[in-house]
Amino acid sequence: MRVHVISDVHGRADALAAAGEGADALVCLGDLILFIDYADHGQGIFADLFGAERAAEFIGLRTAGRFDEARAMSARLWATLDGDPREHIERQVRAQYERLFAAMPAPAYLTYGNVDLPGLWADYARDGHRVLDGESVEIGGLRFGFVGGGLRTAYRTPYEISDEEYAAKVEAVGEVDVLCCHIPPAVPELLYDVVARRFERGSEATLELIRRTQPRYALFGHVHQPLHRRVRIGRTECVNVGHFRGRGVPFVLEW
Repeated sequence: MRVHVISDVHGRADALAAAGEGADALVCLGDLILFIDYADHGQGIFADLFGAERAAEFIGLRTAGRFDEARAMSARLWATLDGDPREHIERQVRAQYERLFAAMPAPAYLTYGNVDLPGLWADYARDGHRVLDGESVEIGGLRFGFVGGGLRTAYRTPYEISDEEYAAKVEAVGEVDVLCCHIPPAVPELLYDVVARRFERGSEATLELIRRTQPRYALFGHVHQPLHRRVRIGRTECVNVGHFRGRGVPFVLEW
């Protein structure tokens, strides 16, 4: 059995179309949307609406940890648009989801990332796309559990939830062979992004489940350039499957 696993697609519909080639199934760990591109300031929803120069300024404030200033700047820009800013965002997000789900191979098993809008996925998922969050499913004789979204941060991305709500989803998944999450377990070397030079948030609940149940694999994304891509916890191989927008190739899981 061969499964390809991707995360942090961030708009790469071109590479997504080939991500399932040679695989029995595709697993996608979320972050389909590209809101703002830290590498190319001219890409993403923010730049489409306000231009690359404003995107670069916004990124600079967030990178410096000046989140209140970044939010104030963003509010000023949104106020320049006609109508409700949420309508502009949803229109852009829907356009991306339409392209991305059209390119998504099947069969595919998906969960949400922290920048996704879960309420819109049902409008675009096709036959052969199964969305799971706090649920498990059998693939090729192994039990795969899925936990989507992220924990609350200063970035206030769309699908951030409380530690308690996240832990409840982890507990609902329970004992599985392969644990699939968008964010990593709370292990420092898996959370530090060496390019952004900051720690992202990881899940203590996920780490506790791994220690207690010892799945074969724990797979995740979220941290685009991690200090370590792989860490072993007991018999569990914890793997960051890679920044799909940057690399364009899936992680391969075979058994």
